[in-house]
Amino acid sequence: MFVFCVESSHSRGMGHLYRSLTLAEELRRRGRDIHFLVNDHETTLKILKSRGFEFIIYDLGAPGGSWESAFVKTAKPPEVWVDDRLDTTFAHAAAVVSAGARLVTFDDRGAGAELADINISALVFEGIDRLKGREVKSGIEYMILNPEIAHYRRARKTVNSILVTLGGADTHGVTVHVARWLQSMPVAVTVVTGPAFQHREDLYSVLAKPVVASVEHLTGVPSMAQEMNRHDLAITGGGLTPFEAAASGLPSIVIANEIFEIPVGRALEELGFSRFAGHYRSVDFDTLSLDLPVEKMSQTALRRTDLNGSHRIADLLEGLLR
Repeated sequence: MFVFCVESSHSRGMGHLYRSLTLAEELRRRGRDIHFLVNDHETTLKILKSRGFEFIIYDLGAPGGSWESAFVKTAKPPEVWVDDRLDTTFAHAAAVVSAGARLVTFDDRGAGAELADINISALVFEGIDRLKGREVKSGIEYMILNPEIAHYRRARKTVNSILVTLGGADTHGVTVHVARWLQSMPVAVTVVTGPAFQHREDLYSVLAKPVVASVEHLTGVPSMAQEMNRHDLAITGGGLTPFEAAASGLPSIVIANEIFEIPVGRALEELGFSRFAGHYRSVDFDTLSLDLPVEKMSQTALRRTDLNGSHRIADLLEGLLR
């Protein structure tokens, strides 16, 4: 059995959940038994139910080692335990490993990473040599991206439509500031807010004012890959979304929602398919420009990204069973 231990909430964001879901669905297609351990977050639980995954709710904020043993003593203990929660504690990792499970972590700089069989760190761009784990996998080839994007890859040439998508939670309400800025732009804008977005009143207040731009607000979309296909430029946070945009040929402006997203934003700009606007607290919208080499950025994005990350990682996880 493969266990995914994931934290997902308004404050944590939902990127960890969606990344784990993509990998879990790849493993399920291979006939593997999948189980989720999650915190009690209503939106997260609804998503897991809709995807048909079994789950158990735990207090993942409890001291490491205090709850893991209760799960690993189940009738069918886990063979591979995947942590997608960022920094794990040594006590937590020790409890998992002592139960005989192989441990895999994502972007983990915590003390627990030392005991990981594999630390997959595609979103780490600074201090890679300091990452712990028996084996560390870094590089954008290990990005887990939505495989549906394969149907929507295309090159862009000009900016006629902009997509604003700043995460399933957008903890700090950056969407509101971006929407206010774009209202004065003579371009079509679509703002997508996720299931854990809690700044609707502020956003509605902005959208109610007379504007130059044509602004559409969607409170969720059936397919983000399909939605991305409608646009020529995306404004995103510094998580997986700008990489998924790049895989579809969609250039992006990246605003870091959290401090740890700053090196990701810088790396995206260096890769050539994004413009990094800075941390959300320091973005100067008065000087931020939409005048970008969109055609070059789009071609670079298509050339430098692929959608095989989930396959590569699923192979690594299955390899731990041998």
